[in-house]
Amino acid sequence: MSTVFIAFQATEESRPIIEAILADNPGSVAIENPGMVKVNAEGSLTVNRSSVEERVGRPFDLQEIQMHLITLSGNLDEDDDHFTLTWND
Repeated sequence: MSTVFIAFQATEESRPIIEAILADNPGSVAIENPGMVKVNAEGSLTVNRSSVEERVGRPFDLQEIQMHLITLSGNLDEDDDHFTLTWND
């Protein structure tokens, strides 16, 4: 299985997004670097809008991820409720 990843700026605004990803993707790993947090996962990684909303305490549009995103690796599939990275093996 191939590894996908998503990297965010290391800011307070990114923290709830990263927490939601780690909670919803068992086996995912956060790697903290100066100014950046990269989350790796085997096979696929999903950001669930509802999980982020629980942590930020307000409605969350998944397009807001773009303001905190540095880079990602994988094929992206997104809708209003999910943002999913996978590799087609």
